Amino acid sequence: MAGVLQRIRRARRPAFHTMSVAEARQAYAAGAEVLDPPRAPLARAFDFRIPARDGAALPARLYARSADPLPALLYLHGGGFTIGSLETHDSLLRQLARRSGAAVVALDYRLAPEHRFPTAVDDTFDALRWLAANAASLGIDGTRLAVGGDSAGGTLAAVAAIQARDAGLALRLQLLITPGTAATRDSESQRRFAEGFLLDAATIDWFFDHYIDRAQRTDWRFAPLLADDLDGVAPACVILAECDPLVDEGIAYADRLRAAGVPVRLELTRGVTHDFIKMARVLPEAVAAQDAAADALKEALQP
Repeated sequence: MAGVLQRIRRARRPAFHTMSVAEARQAYAAGAEVLDPPRAPLARAFDFRIPARDGAALPARLYARSADPLPALLYLHGGGFTIGSLETHDSLLRQLARRSGAAVVALDYRLAPEHRFPTAVDDTFDALRWLAANAASLGIDGTRLAVGGDSAGGTLAAVAAIQARDAGLALRLQLLITPGTAATRDSESQRRFAEGFLLDAATIDWFFDHYIDRAQRTDWRFAPLLADDLDGVAPACVILAECDPLVDEGIAYADRLRAAGVPVRLELTRGVTHDFIKMARVLPEAVAAQDAAADALKEALQP
């Protein structure tokens, strides 16, 4: 990991917070899969659209290693609610589909600042409900569903799991990879890893300022750690990175889930930073984390 960070510094890539949103999206897209393995071939990989509550048609992509009616994971990509796309996470999701045996449905939820909070939250839950109702049209099993994501996508997945419980929509698993869960940046890990560990404090602020007004940041749909009640939400697999500003709030959320009686599998990967899950070309820890995610999906989604 230290070598990866050193190579990133040598590349002198400008920090996202120094760019315009358009420039940051282009830069992230250009480098997003550099440390991922090549895109694995699958029996099925195709694009389609999911309707949102306001009439928008949200781009989505399905990945499956067979034509069988497989259980499915709805996946939300990371990128601070501001950057990222179906393309930036294609390699990762092919690996999850290949390793877990589940179908993976990636959602291209709408991004800030064009679409500020709570649009991404609403898009996520609209997609989850649509999948449950229309699974057969995609050749998947709508009775065996999970939701997951990394970073901001992990936040969206945690929120969707709460909304699913409240709506009576049964989920088998929430897969939370290095999620943000807190409303403020006052944890010890936010201070310790504020600079030099891939996701820095200034970039987090830049993402949040584009996404949500400060007055709204105590809304649990932004900070699920503030949710009043986590009883009865889906079992969780929480994958965290030791050298990540978000690690303390990830642990705190796993602890809250456990306190509510929710089964939790916590994987704390030592010596790695935020976004390590997308570095499987060079980090054995990323391969192990992908295997852990796939194992959790296999166990949760079995008939």
